[in-house]
Amino acid sequence: MCGRFAFYSPSEATAALFGVAGALPVEARYNIAPTQYVAAIRDAESGDRELVMLRWGLIPFWAKDPSIGNRMINARAETVAEKPSYRAAYKHRRCIVLADGFYEWHRAGDVKIPYFISRESAEPMALAGLWENWTDKESDETVQSTTLITTAANDFMASLHHRMPMILEPDGVDTWLSGDMEIIEHAAEITPPLQAWPVDRRVNNARNQGEDLIEPAGDILSD
Repeated sequence: MCGRFAFYSPSEATAALFGVAGALPVEARYNIAPTQYVAAIRDAESGDRELVMLRWGLIPFWAKDPSIGNRMINARAETVAEKPSYRAAYKHRRCIVLADGFYEWHRAGDVKIPYFISRESAEPMALAGLWENWTDKESDETVQSTTLITTAANDFMASLHHRMPMILEPDGVDTWLSGDMEIIEHAAEITPPLQAWPVDRRVNNARNQGEDLIEPAGDILSD
């Protein structure tokens, strides 16, 4: 499961890495939580790529109540093509969510220790995602939302948790957004080298923000 992450790199430069020109700036955040809006890149109707803000927690287009999205923050790679909540978006509405790293809680005895995981190169991450349009039938209000694809942990991540987000290299972004159906079968294998370190438990509270949340509180592990 991926339930918290950070994105603090300049959004204009990060978006340009993935083919978006002239993107608007996005506020740096170090403790992004479900139901908040996140920076994502998708293919626009024009054929160009665009940077958009999507609510984290996918609301299926057929949902009667948007609160269903509060718990739909992750979609398992193994079942996303069949699940009614995700299969339409998987076929037609893919995106990447921008991040610099994500948090995972490792159980050590009776204690859960938060770790921050980033690319070993310290470059921004492209997290594979899906997006969806939902319209309130009474107010006609439209909400665009997203979910993150997760996969079984690779060898490095397995020491911390049994699941991880699907992380794409730039060429993998092209493949993912094109609608390719095979890349998801290799989600763990295509993960770039990662590094991880324990951080302060202040990150447990989503109201806490600031660069100090990602400061190492112990040894740095590398892939």
